[in-house]
Amino acid sequence: MLENAPSFRFQKAERLTHKKLIKELFADGSFFRCAPLQFKWLQKEGLISHQLLISVPKKLHKRATDRNLLKRRIREAYRLNKHFLPQDRFALIAIIYQSKEIETFREIEDKLIKGIKRLSLSINES
Repeated sequence: MLENAPSFRFQKAERLTHKKLIKELFADGSFFRCAPLQFKWLQKEGLISHQLLISVPKKLHKRATDRNLLKRRIREAYRLNKHFLPQDRFALIAIIYQSKEIETFREIEDKLIKGIKRLSLSINES
């Protein structure tokens, strides 16, 4: 396997699960919208990779199967396009789906790529 080839895996270390870090992200983080996705991010020292949290509100999608479908689509789009993020500075990232419509994978991926590129610029500026 090539040494400099990007890894397309979504490993456990990339999942944001610590309650303390989640509270810090939502209290102090910056955000922007790339409809139907909202990105919330906070650059943090001491991280070994970007950490991601994906949320689909129950208020907008009552059925768990719909929420799980949307989370799978967002996770897959992120996994395939995370190489656009800077690999020398790491951040806590939350992606929140904010539409009542269930969009296709291609629509979600297009919006996620736009959001990741904008996020990348924000991380590099700070």
